[in-house]
Amino acid sequence: MNSPLCIALLTMLMFPVAAAAQHEDKFRQLDEALPTPNDYRTASGAPGHGYWQQQVDYEIDVALDEETHWVTGSERIIYHNNSPDSLSYLWIQLDQNTFATDSPRNRAATMRPGRRNPTLRGGDVSFETMDRLLTAGEFEGGFRITRVANRRGEPLDYVINGTMMRIDLPMPLKPGNSTRLAIDWNYPVLDSRAVWARSGREHFEDDDNWVYEIAQWYPRLAVYSDVTGWQNKQFIGPGEFALEFGDFKVSITVPDDHVVAATGELLNPKEVLSDTQRERLERARKADSPVYVVTPEEAEAHESSEPSGTKTWVFEAENVRDFAWASSRKFIWDAQGHELGGNFTLAMSFWPKEGEPLWSQYSTHSVMQALDVYGRMAFPMPYPVMISVNGPVGGMEYPMITFNGTRPEEDGTYGKRTKYGLISVIIHEVGHNWFPMIVNSDERQWMWMDEGINTFVQFVAEQEWEDDYPSRRGEPRNLLDYFRGKNKTAIMTESDSALQLGNSAYGKTAVALNILRETILGRELFDRAFKEYANRWKFKRPEPADFFRTMEDASGTDLDWFWRGWFYTTEHTDLSIKGVTRYTMDTGDPDIDRERDRAEKDAEPESITRMRNEDVEKRVEKHPELLDFYNEFDEFEVFEDDREKFEEMLEDLTEREKEILEDEHNFYVVDFENLGGLVMPVILKVNYSDDTSDIMRYPAEIWRYDNFNVTKLIITNKEIVSLELDPYQETGDVDTDNNHFPRKIQKKRFLVKPEKEEEKNPIQEAAEREIDEDGEDEEE
Repeated sequence: MNSPLCIALLTMLMFPVAAAAQHEDKFRQLDEALPTPNDYRTASGAPGHGYWQQQVDYEIDVALDEETHWVTGSERIIYHNNSPDSLSYLWIQLDQNTFATDSPRNRAATMRPGRRNPTLRGGDVSFETMDRLLTAGEFEGGFRITRVANRRGEPLDYVINGTMMRIDLPMPLKPGNSTRLAIDWNYPVLDSRAVWARSGREHFEDDDNWVYEIAQWYPRLAVYSDVTGWQNKQFIGPGEFALEFGDFKVSITVPDDHVVAATGELLNPKEVLSDTQRERLERARKADSPVYVVTPEEAEAHESSEPSGTKTWVFEAENVRDFAWASSRKFIWDAQGHELGGNFTLAMSFWPKEGEPLWSQYSTHSVMQALDVYGRMAFPMPYPVMISVNGPVGGMEYPMITFNGTRPEEDGTYGKRTKYGLISVIIHEVGHNWFPMIVNSDERQWMWMDEGINTFVQFVAEQEWEDDYPSRRGEPRNLLDYFRGKNKTAIMTESDSALQLGNSAYGKTAVALNILRETILGRELFDRAFKEYANRWKFKRPEPADFFRTMEDASGTDLDWFWRGWFYTTEHTDLSIKGVTRYTMDTGDPDIDRERDRAEKDAEPESITRMRNEDVEKRVEKHPELLDFYNEFDEFEVFEDDREKFEEMLEDLTEREKEILEDEHNFYVVDFENLGGLVMPVILKVNYSDDTSDIMRYPAEIWRYDNFNVTKLIITNKEIVSLELDPYQETGDVDTDNNHFPRKIQKKRFLVKPEKEEEKNPIQEAAEREIDEDGEDEEE
């Protein structure tokens, strides 16, 4: 039926109103940005048949001097060249050199405002901050390399460039061969008060003891890969680590009253633990709750002990990319066994009494929660131990061991933020044992691949801890201020150059993946694809393209528009309901349609001029002869010939066409506008006059022909009273005011309080001082 109404509706749907901004094909394929697939990395996102990676094995002897706070070490390295290339030199990472006074980090540092960067301009500075500034300038950190030799003890030529050391090989190392190195070194362990770092020492004045958390403590091989060749980018702070997998055997010599926590399994428990401690440790393996290995009372007694010598703790770890450890006589220690998918892991916590009562209640349980949820979302933890240590480092991760700094107040009380902050940081740092400790991405280049992905799974684990868990990151609504802001960079920005790292690499990535899981793919498709990515790249080195391609390959969904918008731009979500028009269909029956016309005419508001002219005498009242046919004519009156024409029209209609004429559906034409630039699904809540509602979900592809304006037709036999975009705040829409039609009155509150007492000027202050002095004279 070619009625004017049908033609109008089809025109609006086929030819939306032209947008002022330039249309862009935001659904084009991402091939222009991604590397070409090859034998090493396939187009599906999986490792190729030619995939390779290097292996580096270490045997290390290290000693901690508690009097001088120096670490002295000697290592034997076996480097396996699994690449197809001959290597004439090896690059070694010297991370401690970043704390040398002339390091690239210190020379490149600026007074950019931030949590760890006081500007000194126009504000007060705390004594703690000033102490850090002064002490940091005096600290002479960095490795002292005392020997670099081959397997026969012959010295090798080397050159140190900042945080990297190149060792020149006498002969090129051919593919499939290995070489052995020996390196001796020492360095001072920094004071955590002086320099923010990922390791350090902390002094406890009350009992004059120390807690040491030791990381980036040994010269370690840089990555050589099919993507970067040598990843020898300088370590200047934000961009963390790129490392090779290997086997470690580490002997750690410390004062004999210390307790040591470390990557790997303890090989000599009989030499360093008492019979009671070993019995407790064995009992913990099958316990339903954490079991003390060192009780609080025993740890407190150790605080006043004096070492009589040293002990050497020996640890072994297989197929790990790094090794870290912690040591103190102050440690309380508990443990509990965890099993999932046939894999057993001993969850353990080490903390000083200053961590009580939070640590005994929440630390090991938080480790267990991470083992549960990450094990389900990715794969069961393959490592035999997982440790949480409390010390000077706020939050840092290493294979099988994490450093977590949150503590209660000195009196043992704590706020809500402290409690949940502890649970969250432990889950987060333990979670890093999946990303990147096993799914071994290049942190130096792509921070989001470990921090962002990990923060997303952390959010899942937090929400499964308890109802209404106060997660900082993961919910789109928690990041709206950042999305609205200007000072930001895309997620796909190199780690050392990204702005607002916490919001970008951590928060935005977590929000993006949460939206992908909850809104775009759904949990079933997302979880299967995410697990596929984790398992494909377990103990391998993925790149961003491998993640993007695997998520599409395993979900069967083209997500190039999503990666482009969320990861390659700083556009944000701001969708608006621009307008709504309701259409109803005329029946053609003059008795029905003209009565409707009359009702609509009567419903029109009366003109203000007509109302005020009500008592004004009109000319036709003075001169009735001016009245004619049209003064009495009823434009809505129905005549018999009108009815006859309608009946004739009905005779020419099919039964289906007659049914259509009798249809009483409402046709709502809804105009949407994209103000933020990011193409996203449209989630629309439709509220009806009978107090019912529907949720309508339109995919992001509705924007493919016009990025800025689209129109949707809603056909319903109910009357719509209001519409709301993104009713569950699941897309990160930065402006909820324009999500409603009709617009809602925004509700806000303000506080009324007394006027501030005016500050006295210098003359008034001087007068007060004179009065005080006169009063003192009279008293004397």
